[in-house]
Amino acid sequence: MRRLPVLLCTAMVLGAASVAVAAPVATVPVADHHQLLYSPAAAAYLSATATLRPVSARDLIPQLDAAGIARAAVLSVAHVYGLPENSAGEEYARVRAENDWAARQAAEFPDRLVALCSVDPLKDYALAELARCAASEEFGRGIKLHPGPGGIRSDDPEQLERVQRVFRSANARGMAIVLQLRETGPRQARLLIEQLLPHAPDVPVQVAYSGAAQGDSARQIAALAVLADAAARQDPRMRQVWFDVASFARPGLSPAEARKLVRRLRQVGMERVLYGSDAAAGADVRPGEAWAAFRGLPLTDAEAARVAGNVMPYLR
Repeated sequence: MRRLPVLLCTAMVLGAASVAVAAPVATVPVADHHQLLYSPAAAAYLSATATLRPVSARDLIPQLDAAGIARAAVLSVAHVYGLPENSAGEEYARVRAENDWAARQAAEFPDRLVALCSVDPLKDYALAELARCAASEEFGRGIKLHPGPGGIRSDDPEQLERVQRVFRSANARGMAIVLQLRETGPRQARLLIEQLLPHAPDVPVQVAYSGAAQGDSARQIAALAVLADAAARQDPRMRQVWFDVASFARPGLSPAEARKLVRRLRQVGMERVLYGSDAAAGADVRPGEAWAAFRGLPLTDAEAARVAGNVMPYLR
């Protein structure tokens, strides 16, 4: 009987030690999955609608260092040359040049940066540019698909077939897909699940969002709900889908929206959630600030640590 208190104390000490070891808290992400660089040409081109400045790899690396982030995916902004409001001659030549510029920037810091080319999958040259980037060792094993305004129309068979061909081509070449959703209501989410994912069953698909800073968070959360429901019911089409949702965590997100977002992320599973700054031209949201905003969501330390440790195959 006199040994019982000793045994109890020993068990309590061991239990406390095991808890301390089992619950590390990651303070910073391993990788930033959504960084943007702008060449002088792209910055000047886009300045027709907003004043932007170039952003190079040498601008980005100090920001990553300040945040303690080891690696980043540089997503080319070449797709902007296809936007209707910016249309100009030699569109495909400009797209190729911007993609190549991003690759050269990443090559200056090969241990830190990986460049992914980008293209509007609705363009006639989309398949050619995907094949060109896939054949080049300068690019990572992924491509950013950024449809123009209005997104992909499910009621337009020709549009849908164009994007499906791009998905099939990426799948055949083993290239991860980063899909930027625009006009992100539930319709686009259902289109992704039903019409696009079946055409790329063997590669990771990173779903990225845009526009939350402009008050579109409610529509984005509604779209995320469609994807989260599919993930929760273990829809096989969702097997390799990841979620780049850092753009949700911006000033102006109400506490109610933050709770809804976290509920959906838990439904998805934190092992599928990626950190990404999604910084605009001029780096108005730096990597450390974007992570701090994400940590402002009502997540547990363990959930945040899981997100911080997630890394897509093209960055490993």
